[in-house]
Amino acid sequence: MSENTNTYDRRTAKTRKAIIDALADLLYEKELHKVTVKEITEKADINRGTFYKHYLDVYDLYDKAEQDILVDLGMLVLQLESLPSDQFFTHLVDYIDDNRAIFRMMFSPNSTSKLRDRFNRCLEGSFRQIEAEKKDKSASDITLRYQTNYRTRGCVAVIALWVRGGFAEKKDFIVKMLSELDSNTEKFISKTK
Repeated sequence: MSENTNTYDRRTAKTRKAIIDALADLLYEKELHKVTVKEITEKADINRGTFYKHYLDVYDLYDKAEQDILVDLGMLVLQLESLPSDQFFTHLVDYIDDNRAIFRMMFSPNSTSKLRDRFNRCLEGSFRQIEAEKKDKSASDITLRYQTNYRTRGCVAVIALWVRGGFAEKKDFIVKMLSELDSNTEKFISKTK
């Protein structure tokens, strides 16, 4: 029975991923309120009944997809925050590359900014915690807040440019770029006390 459950869970996960990827692709092309269940089911190659088995409507799908993405990103950042910069960015860029459709959706002009804002806050919180521990300061220190906000926005800008450019540059180049820019920013931040 356990084997059947595992097969069912994998099938369910695969179906949900297909549905979310279909939504992400459609959101790259048009605004959320213009996306239909029919378009999603055609793109995901599923029937409407399968869609409604998992989601109430397009907005429910979007909300649940956003929640899942944020949980995944939060867990990833927590696991990576103790790594050196280049390793941190290698794992982050690999995750983004493995979830291209989601990140195309996140940085699409048709997507809500809520997901991008939460991604920013997730990274910023991680950077702030790391710097607070290094400097033995409170994470709410005003100078630290401004510095980590600047650091985060730079990293996200590089990621957004890569995603919007269709992932044209190789992952190694993006990791190198992020690591170098972040290292220079970190050096500047550590000089200011």
